[in-house]
Amino acid sequence: MPNCEVMLRAHPLTTTVIEAGSDCAAPMSETKLTLRVDFGPSGSIGPGKIRLLEAIQRTGSISQAGRALGMSYRRAWLLIDTMNRMFREPVVRAHPGRATGRSAEVTPSGARLCAAYRAAEMRTQKASKALVDEIVAALKPGYRPPASRKRSAS
Repeated sequence: MPNCEVMLRAHPLTTTVIEAGSDCAAPMSETKLTLRVDFGPSGSIGPGKIRLLEAIQRTGSISQAGRALGMSYRRAWLLIDTMNRMFREPVVRAHPGRATGRSAEVTPSGARLCAAYRAAEMRTQKASKALVDEIVAALKPGYRPPASRKRSAS
């Protein structure tokens, strides 16, 4: 389903992305507010990286988590490596060759990161509902973004 992206900068370290459905008459269930925290040129944390951590929590495997999200093992590993380098404590520990099949685990620090991100996302959604409704109401009927637009995994 095509989406429209509107970037709002509320703070130099935080970017809020509002995705509106392709038609202003679309049900609000198709409209979603997501949060990405930018740390300047050094990196960011957003829905893609958080979904990857949550998938690793469920599967215990980097490759299974990557497949579940439609990404290669290499892409998943690079995102994990970026996060492990970004934060004071690692967010994922890999255990290659484990016979149990659970070759990776999200650390307590990674679990706290996921929980804090989801709490911030929920608060942002609640606090911004009226503004998101206003933005959705301003969409042209039948507007469709260009087909080539892709979102990055943040």
